[in-house]
Amino acid sequence: MIKQYRIRDFDFKLVILVIALTLIGIFAVGSADESLQKTQIAGFIFGLFLMVVISFFDYSVLIKLNWLFYIANIVLLLLVRTSLGVKVNGAQRWIVLFGIQFQPSETAKILLILFYAQFIMKHKEKLNSFIIITLCCLFMLPSLILVYKQPNLSTTIVMAVMFCVIMFVGGISWKLVTGILAVIIPAAVIIFSIVIQPDQTLIEPYQQTRIYAWLYPEKYSTAEAYQQLNSMMAIGSGQLHGKGYDTNVISSVKNGNFISEPQTDFIFAVIGEEFGFIGTCTVIVLIILITLECLWVARRAKDLAGSIIAAGMAGLIGFQGFLNIGVNTGLLPNTGVTLPFVSYGLTSLVSLYIGIGFVLNVGLQYKKN
Repeated sequence: MIKQYRIRDFDFKLVILVIALTLIGIFAVGSADESLQKTQIAGFIFGLFLMVVISFFDYSVLIKLNWLFYIANIVLLLLVRTSLGVKVNGAQRWIVLFGIQFQPSETAKILLILFYAQFIMKHKEKLNSFIIITLCCLFMLPSLILVYKQPNLSTTIVMAVMFCVIMFVGGISWKLVTGILAVIIPAAVIIFSIVIQPDQTLIEPYQQTRIYAWLYPEKYSTAEAYQQLNSMMAIGSGQLHGKGYDTNVISSVKNGNFISEPQTDFIFAVIGEEFGFIGTCTVIVLIILITLECLWVARRAKDLAGSIIAAGMAGLIGFQGFLNIGVNTGLLPNTGVTLPFVSYGLTSLVSLYIGIGFVLNVGLQYKKN
């Protein structure tokens, strides 16, 4: 299972990029809520350890347990709906096992990438057949439904996009992609026009209100749009260099309590306020570079499974980062999704490091010309 690797093939560039982004997150979390900083540091150390260990295990052997990963994922998501589930702010997304509280929807992303890496590689010759495409969609459906029912629409969207990336890298036909887009784009427009109607039943009322707050922020400036508007003001107030780390200005986001729990969904606003335009651009560039590095690893992978693992992680980090920053800057409705490697959340942080560990192993076994 553990193979002999050349140290020069280890992707230190990816490791440095991930660590740099995590360190920014640790400082930002400490500024948003000092009591959580030590926990985030512990999550970083544990995640880093798992990343290094996993990077030396042959992914080709591990992904043969793909059905075990899939079943474990479904079981964990089902446990959220049992007495083991923990409800926070009206959403039941966490479970407590052996005294440890974690969020199965975060581990689901990694487990599904590993499952599809093996499943698609095994059926790559028939991927464009109706049966295999149908099976791929059916296998994804339970996870999407269970996460959506938590309710967690934002993570459902991230997982759906991640699935599309996996299928595309797996080799789905361009003709099929074009046909699907020709259906999905008009359908999305129609669905959007439906969900903004007062009597719609497709989404929850609070989700519809978030869309209204995005479309008409002035009308909801003291309610649902309050946090998002304050986030944009905080980012703008940082100007070029920011107000300084852990600023004590009473009107700041964290000191004035203008945003609830800024250490998670709105951590980008804290960075913008304290580190300014330079700080936000640094975060954006790091996310882009990590995404591109994962895609580079995917391109050089020795087999299709390796390409799916690396590209799946690229899609996950890139799209989730775009979603979070889009919400913080008012480009997208408030979805409640974390910023990869930056926001507070041990399940998310450790899961991402595990995913990067697999990407590193894919890179160690790159295709030699």
